[in-house]
Amino acid sequence: MSERHKPHNGRSTNGNFKVKQTDVDDKLADPQGADFVRDDVRLGGAVADIGPDAGYRADDLQAKIDANRDCVDRFRNPDAGPTSHS
Repeated sequence: MSERHKPHNGRSTNGNFKVKQTDVDDKLADPQGADFVRDDVRLGGAVADIGPDAGYRADDLQAKIDANRDCVDRFRNPDAGPTSHS
């Protein structure tokens, strides 16, 4: 299979990713906001939350990832210690 020339790989010509930047909380406050966000993701692949509370979701998500990692490690090594699910 030949290599196809891909000059941008999803980026604009100046090198920045083409991701729509918006305040997701403001969008979701609109009655049709969920549809707007869903369409943006479907068409563009991602939406960057630039609102004042944007980092809180990332912190919560990272805490869930860490808790899941601990749970998976306990499942893989049952002799390592007690398995408590919180």
